[in-house]
Amino acid sequence: MPRSMWKGAISFGLVHIPVDMYPAVDNKGLDLTMLDRRDFSPVGFKRYNKGNGKEVSWDDIVKGYEYTSGEYVVLSDEDLRRANPEATQTIDILAFVDAEDVSLLYFEQPYYLAPGKGGDKVYALLRETLRKAGKIGIARVVIRVKQHLAALVCVGDTIVMNTLRYADEIRDAGDLKIPTADDKKAQITDKELKMAMALVQGMAEDWDPEQYHDTYREDVLALIEKKVKAHQTKTITMPEPGETKRETGKVIDLVSLLQASLGKKPGKAAPDEDDDDEPPPPKKRRPAAEDEDEEEAPPPRARKAAAHGTDRVAASGAAPKRKTATKAAAKPAARKTAAKSTGAPSTAAPRRRKAA
Repeated sequence: MPRSMWKGAISFGLVHIPVDMYPAVDNKGLDLTMLDRRDFSPVGFKRYNKGNGKEVSWDDIVKGYEYTSGEYVVLSDEDLRRANPEATQTIDILAFVDAEDVSLLYFEQPYYLAPGKGGDKVYALLRETLRKAGKIGIARVVIRVKQHLAALVCVGDTIVMNTLRYADEIRDAGDLKIPTADDKKAQITDKELKMAMALVQGMAEDWDPEQYHDTYREDVLALIEKKVKAHQTKTITMPEPGETKRETGKVIDLVSLLQASLGKKPGKAAPDEDDDDEPPPPKKRRPAAEDEDEEEAPPPRARKAAAHGTDRVAASGAAPKRKTATKAAAKPAARKTAAKSTGAPSTAAPRRRKAA
């Protein structure tokens, strides 16, 4: 059981619910240590006194607020608590709102709230009220030395407190170049929209968070294991020469990409066509005579290769192999003689097509 990081109470109206707060997430980042590339020793950071340059232990550190340049007011944890005891110990619900009215932009960090001693019944009462009303509670809470706006959400049988960003912490998107619905450069045709909708419907499935995991972290850990096994723990890998970055901003054929995503071959159909399911035109086959010519005609250098093969066999002194090579070399000549007598296309046909 993890230790609670905060103890207090949920308060709304005259209701008082003792709760303990626990972290709801466990960040699975890669814990990389900075090293000195000259000898690969870990790089450390010291807490030092800027006045005398000496290291300071945690026991000797206190917090202070700089009220003027170089002058500080010392604030202990008790000072911070006494400034507003109620704010530091209470999740004060200010209002109940519809969940869909709060944009995802505002949600920041989730925490589990568990009932404190003697708070099971009132905890369950708030949970079932939130569930039945379809509302979330908007509250204020002080965590450490910062006051947060928060949302109390019913998730299963647990009340989750998710800290929210304040409105002035959300940057205005008005300065960004976002295409509008009537922007000529971003106009969407009915065909493109239908194909995109078909793609979305084909990829639609029930939400299952267990099937998603950090594949990049797994790949990096696999690379680490590979370098350890290969005894390359001190090898610094550099970019290969001529390596180019992935190009962005290229003009794309949106219809072709959608068709490819739907499992179709990208065709050259106009975006405004009404028939979305019309198959692409079949490829034109070349005349059978040309196919036969290419099958009958040996590669231009086949005779030369056979001749070299004869020389190599002759040099080795293997009589049976020389006989086989001679037969192989005689076949093109026999076909050439037959072509002259029957008027059929000769082996020179591929050269004439190339010259043309």
